[in-house]
This record gives sequence, structure tokens and C-alpha cells, in this order.
Amino acid sequence: MKWRRVSMWVLWPAFLASACAALVVFTLLDPRGLTIVGRPVEMSRQAFYTVAFFLLWAIAGVSSAITLYLAGGGAGPDGNDADDLP
Repeated sequence: MKWRRVSMWVLWPAFLASACAALVVFTLLDPRGLTIVGRPVEMSRQAFYTVAFFLLWAIAGVSSAITLYLAGGGAGPDGNDADDLP
């Protein structure tokens, strides 16, 4: 049960952050004009945006996980775990 709660503490804020970042990136970036190592990207726009969204979500997820780890993993001010509270 605890892993579900912790995963939501990480994945939900990461999803919101990636959605906001995706709005900015997708507004400013057209995949048809994008080149990687001098070669044009040979993906459809929908495929590019899907891959980019999940990449942004992964980056935000790592950031949220590091934040949770540095915050003490959900321990309260008295040192008790959140699952131990009444």
C-alpha cells in the first residue's frame, strides 16, 4: 500500500510539470524543422510529441523522486512514517 502512495507522490506532480513543459515545448518547436546530427527527424508529429512528452515526464519524475528522497521519504516532523499516523 505504501508504494502506491509514494508512487503517486512522485508521478502526479511529475505529470503536471511535464504537461506544463510540453505546452511550452510544443508551442515553440516544430518537429519537421528539427535536425539531429545534421539529419532531419523522420517521425510523424504525433509520434514526436508522444516521445517528447514521456521524456519530459521521466525527467520530471526523477526530479520528484529526488525531492522525495531528500525530504526524508514522507516522514512526518516527529520522524513517524505517514502510514503510522492515526
